[in-house]
Amino acid sequence: MEILTTEFLSALLAIVVIDLVLAGDNAIVIGLAARNLPRHQQKKVIIWGSVGAILIRVVATMAVVWLLKIPGLLLLGGVLLVGIAYKLLVEEKGHDVKAGDSFWAAIRTIIVADALMGLDNVLAVAGAAHGSFLLVVLGLLISVPVVMWGSTLILKWVERFPVIITIGSAVLAWTASKMIVGEPFLKDFFANDFIKYGFELLVVAGVVIAGKRKQAKIAAHNQQQEEVLKKVQSQ
Repeated sequence: MEILTTEFLSALLAIVVIDLVLAGDNAIVIGLAARNLPRHQQKKVIIWGSVGAILIRVVATMAVVWLLKIPGLLLLGGVLLVGIAYKLLVEEKGHDVKAGDSFWAAIRTIIVADALMGLDNVLAVAGAAHGSFLLVVLGLLISVPVVMWGSTLILKWVERFPVIITIGSAVLAWTASKMIVGEPFLKDFFANDFIKYGFELLVVAGVVIAGKRKQAKIAAHNQQQEEVLKKVQSQ
């Protein structure tokens, strides 16, 4: 993939959006892991914990980029990413993270928690990179510092403008569809541009519509439970 082409820049933008949407909560994990330490140590823990988490994520993403070149895994990764895009719309992430009681314990907690929470991020970024290691590195260099030091602002934006999550889910679904149509043994099936782009549009629309419907059902169920609880309390 040539640098500064429309394809390169759109893939880079997709990686940054994916990182910001999926990794916002990871920054909160870093803060929670360091919360029991003295204030003068918290900043060091956040910096070194972030460095460790970033290094592991770069290595893991590079490994997945390489693995996705194995026949069949691009299709599998695309299908998994469709599920991740759907879950982004309908699931709430928790922050049940044990605070470290020492400098190294807090750093270890940050690295382990970020690695576990970042699996979906690694797959998504690897898929959006289309085999380009340069895109992986550039995407992480741009987005990770923003995530680490701007998490509070990001989460406030998400709360104020829920459409950001919908956009992020759509980008993930689009990335998933690109992975599926890019699978070598499906090349003949998607040789027709109408079928190829129609499939990509169908995946994106399907994920967003299904997610929105599930959101509506969850909201209706929660409202019903609140009404029942109010009736019980009033008796």
